[in-house]
Amino acid sequence: MFRRLALPAALLAAVVTLGTAPATAAPAAPAAGSVCFWTGAGQHGSSWCYTPPGYTDVPEFLHDKAASFRSDADRAVYAIDWARDTCYHRLIRAHDVADNWAWGARMDGVSDTTMGCEVG
Repeated sequence: MFRRLALPAALLAAVVTLGTAPATAAPAAPAAGSVCFWTGAGQHGSSWCYTPPGYTDVPEFLHDKAASFRSDADRAVYAIDWARDTCYHRLIRAHDVADNWAWGARMDGVSDTTMGCEVG
């Protein structure tokens, strides 16, 4: 009799364990000195991080599609938009956060300088 109950109890425990999905993890904070960008609002979706110095193009999946960002950099960085015959920059202040960032729909790259671009 005990053996009959042991198997169903074990199956029940397995089903309960499998049926309980872990809560969605909060987005990870950027590494010290980095600025991370996400394709979704509220720091969700696919992400990529930039660490100064220098200029870097954003990956194709994020090109003109950044919806949010979080900075853990101790310095300002600049989102860069390459337009026809000119470029524009948008300041991202040290330790700034934007959960719904409209300007990210223009972002082509990130730099630690304005790259000589106009304010956008």
